[in-house]
Amino acid sequence: MTDIYIFDHNSVDLHRHRAQTGLSKHDFLLKEVADRLGDRLLDIARNFPQALNLGSNHNILTEVLGPRGGIEQFSSSQFRGRSQQEKVSDTENNSIEVLEEILPFEPQSYDLIISNLCLHWVNDLPGTLLQANRCLKPNGLFLSAMLGGDTLKELRSALMEAEMEVEDGVSPRVSPLIDVRDAGALLQRAGFALPVADYDRIEVSYASAFELMKELRGMGETNAVHNRRKTFTRRETLLKAAQIYQDKFQDEEGRITATFDIIYLAGWAPHESQQQPLRPGTATSRLADFLETDETKIN
Repeated sequence: MTDIYIFDHNSVDLHRHRAQTGLSKHDFLLKEVADRLGDRLLDIARNFPQALNLGSNHNILTEVLGPRGGIEQFSSSQFRGRSQQEKVSDTENNSIEVLEEILPFEPQSYDLIISNLCLHWVNDLPGTLLQANRCLKPNGLFLSAMLGGDTLKELRSALMEAEMEVEDGVSPRVSPLIDVRDAGALLQRAGFALPVADYDRIEVSYASAFELMKELRGMGETNAVHNRRKTFTRRETLLKAAQIYQDKFQDEEGRITATFDIIYLAGWAPHESQQQPLRPGTATSRLADFLETDETKIN
């Protein structure tokens, strides 16, 4: 069990459970990012018969990917909080609940492990990536998308300013998020070969800040930071935040804009067939020749 405790998984469970019945009304971002993950699979000229959907508590990724990736068996797993006393396996639906981010899978079980907007709720991301690498077959692919970067920067700013003005202090309201450079470093640390980290920025407009907050609740993406304030936010603070949001971040049509930075991670389980870096001193051509310039030696 991880000693890192940034997020309260019991709260994450509760938020996602509450969102289940109405998720189809708020799944735009989930479907859009799932489709972009599928496009990345199309760029790879191979199939992945045995795949694991890591972290999702819905079937959006499975439905959106369709035949992309040549997946024949698509298992799924979701992270559960400490209140869940034992692992639950649903063999009929190929679904497994994962306690405290410990992946209960045999080494080299999957050709593909893919995750859609789940890993930003993981407490021990380095450990989860390391385990994912272990669960992949040699030359298997890990592919994920997670929220990061400047996601919801407008909402962060408005809430912070409103809370300072109304309550003379601030509390953690939006999850800490990883940036693309650190994400790439974690892939390398986890032992993936040919690691790649990049990001897309998706900007979405809403009628008001309250509509954005409703969308986040409908996705199950509300605040679950362990050190968050446990009492309800004052009505005055929310009204002030909505006003600040409208004043600072509205577009030409009077709608507010919300930023979502989607960080994509891709890495391969090591295999002898993969490209390997040359040893120092074994290069067969000179950079100076390619640049058509003279080589200068530094003493």
